[in-house]
Amino acid sequence: MIGGIVDAIESVSGGSLYIAAVLAGSICAALTFIGALPAALGARSAGRMLDVGLGFSAGVMLVASFTSLILPGIELGGLTPVLLGFALGSATIFLINKYLPHEHLVKGFEGPEELGRRLRTLWLLVFAIIIHNFPEGLAVGASVSYSVREGVLMAIAIGLQDMPEGFAVAMPLVGMGMGVGRALGIALLSGLTEVAMAVVPVAATSASRALLPAFLGFAGGSMIYVVSHEVIPETHRHGREDVATLGLLIGFIVMLVLDTMLG
Repeated sequence: MIGGIVDAIESVSGGSLYIAAVLAGSICAALTFIGALPAALGARSAGRMLDVGLGFSAGVMLVASFTSLILPGIELGGLTPVLLGFALGSATIFLINKYLPHEHLVKGFEGPEELGRRLRTLWLLVFAIIIHNFPEGLAVGASVSYSVREGVLMAIAIGLQDMPEGFAVAMPLVGMGMGVGRALGIALLSGLTEVAMAVVPVAATSASRALLPAFLGFAGGSMIYVVSHEVIPETHRHGREDVATLGLLIGFIVMLVLDTMLG
């Protein structure tokens, strides 16, 4: 099945990495939207299930960062450019997270207080979505630049872990009384952010292929920072560390299996 998706994207893209990146990013957007549907239809998540889903996301992102980004980057250009990109990616997400005001669905507000008071909660949530999905979109695009097969694997992996995140976005919005269509639209926005960001590494590495190892490291560092700073703390916030860790282990295994299947 995965091989068929790869073949279809390679056929439709006609050798264009830009089109391949958009198509791969669209996998993430579609799976995010699908994940949001149960919440929009009125389902209510037990916090336990949400923590398992977000833990699953963390496991997938950790493995994908190494098998589809960091290790391919080292094989392609050596350790130094990957480490430089890794450090820059981590620092970039740190600075964005620190200075762009945003509202976590569980953790609450982060960023300069004086800016936060001027913004409605909905837009703070949108900013949080953009921050979280910024590195994921870069990861898809960097992987496509390295190999369309790797890019599709990365998109499927990120799309799978985006499903509980789509639910995590839509569920509280519906619970607050927001219309179903609007809640679904915001969840879809998180996926479309990844589609837009997937094009960035393709454009940069098209100008100079030598930049690809650094971009792979940049995406890997960004994703690992998000896992440590955002995803895992959210899953441990309500004292359900055991089920969150179980979700992480399942996601870790699933991503290893996917990586082996695509070989």
